[in-house]
Amino acid sequence: MSDYAAPVGAPIWFDLMSSAPARAAEFYRAIFGWEVEGPPQEEFGGYQNFTRNGKRVAGIAPTMPEAGGASDIWSVYLHTGDAADTVAVAEAAGASVMVPPMPIGDLGSMMVLTDPAGAVIGFWQPGSHVGFTEWGEHGTPYWFECQSKDFDASVAFYQSVIGARIEEIGTGGDPEVVGPDRYGQVFVGESAYSGIMDAAKLFPPEVPSFWQVYITVDDVDETVKLAESLGAEIVMPGEVTPYGTLAAIRDPLGALICLGHPPAGR
Repeated sequence: MSDYAAPVGAPIWFDLMSSAPARAAEFYRAIFGWEVEGPPQEEFGGYQNFTRNGKRVAGIAPTMPEAGGASDIWSVYLHTGDAADTVAVAEAAGASVMVPPMPIGDLGSMMVLTDPAGAVIGFWQPGSHVGFTEWGEHGTPYWFECQSKDFDASVAFYQSVIGARIEEIGTGGDPEVVGPDRYGQVFVGESAYSGIMDAAKLFPPEVPSFWQVYITVDDVDETVKLAESLGAEIVMPGEVTPYGTLAAIRDPLGALICLGHPPAGR
């Protein structure tokens, strides 16, 4: 386990828009040990925080059909020190604004963009709500990843907007290599907290670029079995990779979330 304070540009929060929040909360409590903090905050659309060991780890809110919002989908937020400045830079870099910078009481300010590759990404300027504060323990973040249908556009955008350093792995940075072998680690300062996958050939054309979340678990195979017994769909069973044992599931309501456990010796 390690304490975590998101540097500017790194993931700071993630939340679930759910068609049945109470049912989803039961599922995530069973597999990750998450508890719901307090009753729904009606002034914030019924939003609630998940906690792990008493510390906030993620959020959940009911779907709002009247707003035309997506259902049963996780969203990722990056840390911004100045939401107004970030939105201006992002628009200049080709993003379209879905939700302009908006204060959420004294908690902070949020905004949501669609990047030039088509992935929805949020930004959070923290106030009293500082985001998640632990990384690498069961039920806390493991990794964040953009599945991009336009790898070069994604790399250019995040370099420009968050000042990231993108280090390609697996291809030696060869621009002629396209597809699942092309991957960029997104460094903010000296550390990488997320990656960009060239997903142009991984998904059908109708599937847009998207960000996904990996959660640390003590035992990937056991968590997959438990999730399946609770009604989850197994998208990818546990697979040993150089970056740990990874898996992907859809919760009983259809939201995609991934699991990770570090490689042996780490």
